[in-house]
Amino acid sequence: MTINLKGRSLLTLLDYSGDEIRYLLDMAKDLKDEKNRGEAHQRFAGKTIALIFEKRSTRTRCAFETAFGEEGGHPVFLSGQDIHLGVKESLEDTARVLGRMFNAIQFRGFKQTTAEVLAQYSGVPVYNGLTDDFHPTQALADIQTLEENFGPSKGKKICFIGDGRNNVARSLMVICAKLGIHFTVIAPPSLFPDATLTGKCRALAAESGARLEFSPDTASVEGADALYTDVWISMGEEDKKAERTKLLSPYQVNQTLMNKTGRKDSIFLHCLPAVKGEEVTAEVIDGPQSRAWDEAENRKHTIKAVMLATMC
Repeated sequence: MTINLKGRSLLTLLDYSGDEIRYLLDMAKDLKDEKNRGEAHQRFAGKTIALIFEKRSTRTRCAFETAFGEEGGHPVFLSGQDIHLGVKESLEDTARVLGRMFNAIQFRGFKQTTAEVLAQYSGVPVYNGLTDDFHPTQALADIQTLEENFGPSKGKKICFIGDGRNNVARSLMVICAKLGIHFTVIAPPSLFPDATLTGKCRALAAESGARLEFSPDTASVEGADALYTDVWISMGEEDKKAERTKLLSPYQVNQTLMNKTGRKDSIFLHCLPAVKGEEVTAEVIDGPQSRAWDEAENRKHTIKAVMLATMC
């Protein structure tokens, strides 16, 4: 099958087929191999990308800037204080201008609709570096990390423990449903993913062979290849800290929970940044089962794959 993604935006992995996601993951593996061999290329020479950030970032910003710059391209960082972005100028007009000056746009911010409007009116690929709804480039890096440890991901089991409504859990559910990976959310029922997205993913899972499960019981980690968690308090929800901490404290990923998988080779994943002592203990994230740092590096390789596939 010939895969051609040139000109495509990546706003959510719902827009990509399983074969297209597989293509991106295979490319990311090849790109990481190139880096490890010390190869240097200039595939973005003469190209520019606008990097729009409403929210703070370490991994997303560094991954986009280094991936693009090392390939000879020119990344331009734009914070919400640097450009109008819907203030004194419509978002549509900002998109039209950026599309005439850049080859692509990355957006990391709050509303998914902002990314969608940028894609609709700019005429160039737009990449979702995180919104309140989805974090697709993170999910790609997560599966690359899983496959580095266990080989082909189809039929493997990932358990997400914590706030199952957040953008990371939602994107993981989508990619697992597309690729036939078994996915379990372990959380209080009030923090299960929303019914609309769950329904879409169940339909996708029926086609791919994935199994989607939702449970308040931490015993559901049994047999898992990977346990995954994220911070209990997402950006913009700081006022819910006391309530969320009380609700999620029983779901902390500690060594006792890791042992419940019944496997010594189970790995721990985290999108970072982590609050050690809350959603995960230092013993786990800094221990031998953690792959959080490989996962962070893989943000760069999967992001470079997305940009190469859609721009070159």
